[in-house]
Amino acid sequence: MVPMARKRSYGREQSVPPFPFRQRINQEVTEMPHPRLTFACGFYDRTEPLRTGDVAVADIDLDFQTISNPREIFDRMGGKQEFDVSEFSSSEYIGRFARGDCPFVALPVFPSRVFRHGYIYINRKAGIRMPKDLEGKRVGVPLYTMTAAVWIRGHLAHQYGVDTSKIRWLEGAINHAGRHGQPSAPPLLKPVRIEHDPKGRSLSELLAAGEIDAITGTQHPHPHPDIVPLFPDAKAVERDFYLKTRIFPIMHLVVIRKDVYERDHSTADKLFKALIDAKALALTRMHRGHPFMLPWVHEDIHEVDEVFSGDPYPYGIEANRPTLQALVDYMAEQDFIPRPVALEELFVPVNKALS
Repeated sequence: MVPMARKRSYGREQSVPPFPFRQRINQEVTEMPHPRLTFACGFYDRTEPLRTGDVAVADIDLDFQTISNPREIFDRMGGKQEFDVSEFSSSEYIGRFARGDCPFVALPVFPSRVFRHGYIYINRKAGIRMPKDLEGKRVGVPLYTMTAAVWIRGHLAHQYGVDTSKIRWLEGAINHAGRHGQPSAPPLLKPVRIEHDPKGRSLSELLAAGEIDAITGTQHPHPHPDIVPLFPDAKAVERDFYLKTRIFPIMHLVVIRKDVYERDHSTADKLFKALIDAKALALTRMHRGHPFMLPWVHEDIHEVDEVFSGDPYPYGIEANRPTLQALVDYMAEQDFIPRPVALEELFVPVNKALS
C-alpha cells in the first residue's frame, strides 16, 4: 500500500495521497509514435530483412520501398529528394560532397559491389586484342559519370596503362533504345566530349553493327556472334585483382537526407546497426544455401569464405579503405572532383564497434 501523507488543516491532521498528480499522469501517458522514414533500395539479400521486418530499426517506423532499377532511385533521390533514406550512386554522392552542395549525408554501408572487368565487351572485328588497343576506339557507356564507368576507366588506366582520354565515348542504354536515366550528377571539372547516337539505338545494337568498337557498363549486351568479352576469363582476372589490391569495387552507398539527419543524429547509428544486423542474417541464410538456385552454391560459399574471410560486404570505413581510396583517387584523376577527399569526411560518425 502507498503510505498516506499527513497535512494539517484547521488544527487537525488529514490523510491525503502523496503526489496526487502521479496517478493521473500514469493513467494518461501513452507512448509517442516512432518517426516514420522512407527507405528506397534495390532488392538485395543483405537488406531484405529490413523489408520483411525480420530486422527492425530501433525507434523508427521504416517504410522500406524496394525499387528494382537503381537508376530510378538515384534520379528520384538526386533530383527531388523523394525519400528520407536511400541507396545512392557512390560517384554522384562523392561528386556532390566535394562541391560543397550535397543535400545528403552518407553511411559507410555499401549494398552494391561489382567487379567490372567482366563488363567490357568488344566487337571481335574491331582489332582489339588487349586493353591498350581501346585507345583511339569508339566505346559505348551508359553514363560517363556512373560509378561503374569510373571504376572501369580506373582499371584500364592503372592496371593496363590505357590513356582513356584517347577513347571516343558514346552514351546510351545498353540493351534498349534511348538514354540511361535522368542523372543529376554535377558537371565534370574538365568537359569530356561525349557523343550520342542520333537514332537512339542501344549500345548492343551499335556494337553488333560495328558502329562502336566496345562497351563498358553495368549489363551484359545481348548475345551476338561478333560480341565477345575483352577478358574471356574475367572471374580469374577479378579474383587476382582483389587478392593483389584488396579492392572490391563499391557501386552504391546509403544516404540520409541532411534535414532528416540534423533533426536527430541518432538516426545514423540506428540505421547502421539495423543494416549490420540485416547483413548478418543474410550471411547466416547464405551459409544454409537453401534459398539460392545455384547448383554449386556450397562451393561458391567456400570460395567466399576463403577469399573474403566470410564477409564480402563489410561495412565501415576501415574495412573498405583500399576500395574507397581508389574510388576517390580515380574521381580526382578523371576530373569529377578537384582533389581527393579524406574518407572520414565523406561519412557521418557511426558506432565503429558495430562494423
